[in-house]
Amino acid sequence: MTPITIRRQDITLVPESARVLIRPFIPAHAQRITTIIGRALALSEEDTTLGLEAMFKEFDARHLDIESSLLANFERVAPHVFTHRPLSRSRQLLIGALFSGEYALESAALFNPSMVPHPNQDGVPEGALRFILSLRATGEGHISSIEFRTGLIAPDGGIQLDPVSRYVTVPEIDPNPTYKKVPFIVKLHEMGFDNGYTTSVMEPLGDTFSRSDLNQSMHRIRREAPPVTQELKNTLHGIKWLADSNYEMTFSPSLAMSERAIFPVSANESNGIEDARFVRFTEDDGTTMYYATYTAYDGHVILPQLIETQDFLHFRVLTLNGSAVQNKGMALFPRRIDGCYAMLSRQDDENLFIMFSDNPHYWGDLKVLLRPAEMWESVKIGNCGSPIETEAGWLVITHGVGPMRKYCIGAALLDLQDPTKVIGRLREPLLVPEGTGREGYVPNVVYSCGSLVHRGELILPYAMSDRASAIACVPLEELFAAMRDQA
Repeated sequence: MTPITIRRQDITLVPESARVLIRPFIPAHAQRITTIIGRALALSEEDTTLGLEAMFKEFDARHLDIESSLLANFERVAPHVFTHRPLSRSRQLLIGALFSGEYALESAALFNPSMVPHPNQDGVPEGALRFILSLRATGEGHISSIEFRTGLIAPDGGIQLDPVSRYVTVPEIDPNPTYKKVPFIVKLHEMGFDNGYTTSVMEPLGDTFSRSDLNQSMHRIRREAPPVTQELKNTLHGIKWLADSNYEMTFSPSLAMSERAIFPVSANESNGIEDARFVRFTEDDGTTMYYATYTAYDGHVILPQLIETQDFLHFRVLTLNGSAVQNKGMALFPRRIDGCYAMLSRQDDENLFIMFSDNPHYWGDLKVLLRPAEMWESVKIGNCGSPIETEAGWLVITHGVGPMRKYCIGAALLDLQDPTKVIGRLREPLLVPEGTGREGYVPNVVYSCGSLVHRGELILPYAMSDRASAIACVPLEELFAAMRDQA
């Protein structure tokens, strides 16, 4: 086997418990909510002010804008306030604090990175590249979210990450997002809501409609269809669930990239946003869009979803349609091939598949691309992010699971014109868990969600045992030569 030089950067991203968000801390029972509010209403205005000042002294410096978060949580419980007297801002803030708590979103792990070129390359030296690194952050309750880092690959191949802010915050969720009618109806039918109630709700809506339009149509159907049957209740609940699962969010431009975190919003991802695979997609006309496939998890069921953004400030989150939208590990090719979008996926939790579509939101027909071949991947294989276009072919970084649930990273090469053809494949792993990197939340794992190529090198960010992340660099020529030797 031709030896491969692996140059590990002196970079390790470890979880930092001090980076915290403010999350709702609201009891499930209405009586408890009312009891807590009653205690706050019984305080004098002076005691309210003193209690609020004490809380600010302890927590204000830990957040960029603590008051907005507290007021938002006050609004969540405001329907339970049993007085018609106007409440002072101080009392609203204190009530908000009683129903708030800090959440250390990366206290358990910071792993499964994905790397893409930054949309803004202004001021970057010739031969260098500014990049964005996305990471899966996991905290209390094993709830996963998406964080970001930025950095620079220097002309000489050195990599430096930008300083990480002490603060982290979530985006504003658009209360009235828009939807496209056809894919919305297709998804409803896939969910089993192919009935007259669905038709009655959707028919009056335009090709593109807003959440308020949808709400009005659902209210009209509920009014016009007495008695309200169980089928109607189930259909309206399914429509609402789907609408909640497709949302838009925006970060303030004043926030540094490391201060932005995408935390679960909808019910279908309530237990985590897992393993986002970002890719910069270039359309045939040269326009670009950043896509990310990720796994939404509600504690019981997983669902592949799609993120769209052009600037990492405004994001759209969308459900995917089609019979092939299942399991984990969907990864989009960075451009169309013969006019079609292409995607890698793992349908059966064992093999790696490829599929094509004329719509990036709909996936159906698929074909097995790679099956386990070596002992280190004999349990199952999958991708480690989107394929990378090179002169030699489509470079696919893979992962394989072998004895003792050991995860290793490998590589394969696909034909540029026909990516269903495998023209090269490593028989030995490229990266294996070793040393202290073997130890973590899930031991004996190396894993990645996306790499890039720069100046003849594969820049490979990878996670170590579901706890921390690092970056390795591999010369492409050595990698391709090893594939030729092992083919």
